Amino acid sequence: MKGLMMDIPLTVTSIMHHAERFSGKTEIVSVSNDNPRHKYNYKEAFRRVRCLANAFQGWKLIQGDRVATLAWNDHRHLETYYATSCAGYVCHTINPRLFPEQIIYIINHAADSYVFLDPDFLSLIEDVSDQCAHVRGWIVMTSSELMPKTNMSNVICYETLIEENSDEFFWPELDENSACALCYTSGTTGNPKGVLYSHRSTVLHTYGAMMPDALNVSSSDVVLPIVPMFHVNAWGTPYCCPAAGAKMVMPGNKMGDGPTLAALINEEKVTTSAGVPTVWLNLLNHLRASGETVDSLKRVTVGGSACPLSIMEEFDSYGVDTRHAWGMTEMSPLGTSNPTGAHREQYSPDAFSAIRTNVGRPIYGVDVKIVDDQGLELPWDGDAFGALKVRGPWICSGYYEVANSEAHSEDGWFETGDVATIDAQGFVAITDRTKDVIKSGGEWISSIEVENCATGHPQVAEAAVIGRPHPKWGERPLLIVVTLGEGEELPVGELKSYFEGKIAKWWIPDDVKFVAEIPHTATGKIQKTKLRDIFKDYVFPE
Repeated sequence: MKGLMMDIPLTVTSIMHHAERFSGKTEIVSVSNDNPRHKYNYKEAFRRVRCLANAFQGWKLIQGDRVATLAWNDHRHLETYYATSCAGYVCHTINPRLFPEQIIYIINHAADSYVFLDPDFLSLIEDVSDQCAHVRGWIVMTSSELMPKTNMSNVICYETLIEENSDEFFWPELDENSACALCYTSGTTGNPKGVLYSHRSTVLHTYGAMMPDALNVSSSDVVLPIVPMFHVNAWGTPYCCPAAGAKMVMPGNKMGDGPTLAALINEEKVTTSAGVPTVWLNLLNHLRASGETVDSLKRVTVGGSACPLSIMEEFDSYGVDTRHAWGMTEMSPLGTSNPTGAHREQYSPDAFSAIRTNVGRPIYGVDVKIVDDQGLELPWDGDAFGALKVRGPWICSGYYEVANSEAHSEDGWFETGDVATIDAQGFVAITDRTKDVIKSGGEWISSIEVENCATGHPQVAEAAVIGRPHPKWGERPLLIVVTLGEGEELPVGELKSYFEGKIAKWWIPDDVKFVAEIPHTATGKIQKTKLRDIFKDYVFPE
């Protein structure tokens, strides 16, 4: 017997219709290349989306064709998201921070028909456009007055395109399992791999992300999505905000600029935001130096890499709750969230410091397990380390145009590449990437925990830990540090002493190297492959 419920497809189009009908007057604010404070509302935004969808029809695209973007978080990028997916095409967001060779590979592998790009990235595309065989046109996301000069052919002005097309459009009825978006991994090992999201998976992820213990987005919120729309759909915020009817404040190309972020938060009364740790360091450095406060801001979600306890505790002083989350491109991306800040009174200060730095528990819709080298499931006791696997309706079952994937070798599960522990309450602690784990004397050392401890030192700005060969123990940890002082170095003995009592004694790094800068991937993660290459000839002192 089946239930007597209506079968309404779960599509991105339904999010758009809901926002336009019930939150039409809710404001969208963005920093763009031609306006430091562009302001309009959802109703006006989706009127322009219909204009853009009419332009697509003139290009004679067929359903499933890929339309790419190279753009910041602003109103035009949001319009492109919805026009593309709701018209039946695939919105392919490209990370402009990737190497040109990777961008060429991604555009060609996806067979993108058109590419929308911010003027900031025009020079990048001018250098590679002749190597992108499938692209029929390049749309520069600006006004006709500020349209830059270029020698490229088939270049179109975004605002001219909007003005030339009608705002009346009949949206097609789409299969909820049809593809709506495409995002490639950062390609730290081998070529980037494409993750193809469906309308259904995107809507389900939106429901999950909006829940109170996840991003907790409601109509009373003013959301500042700092995490870029060009990387895994800004953690779902371009869908959560319209679905909830929340005001959006988008920072454009100022997403890493502390003064601009502080101004946006204070002027627009931002209540919640999401971004990687380096962004929050920039904001906190500005607040510390300027004496400003961010009184409207109630919570921030931190992901992308481990969040140092020092960031959380400094945000405490501003009355801002820091929520650690974890996920991946392959997971749409949200997997776990740690909302323990609302329950801090249940813990002692030391216990709270320990629990808040893990990545929390899986949100409903995500299932997890840890396995050993033989694939056998390990206990949830907070001690056993294992490879973390996940499954759920918004987790990829395979990569785009890739026949076989080792990450999907176990039917129905995706191997994340992370090493984790899970405690009896289901709290997940990511201890390392499988390729970064340090094995010393046959035992594992969590480089992430050592890094988090190091960044708690008042003179440490950033830290990374890598394993280096050791004649007795096989591998030992080497700590690489960027100090807050310009080029200053701390006594190695003093820094090593700082770890005592905070981590296991045998986890304490054997040596410390000071650098001016730690290399990062295009998505802001520490690039340990490059660090291992830089220190490939390093030998621990006798």
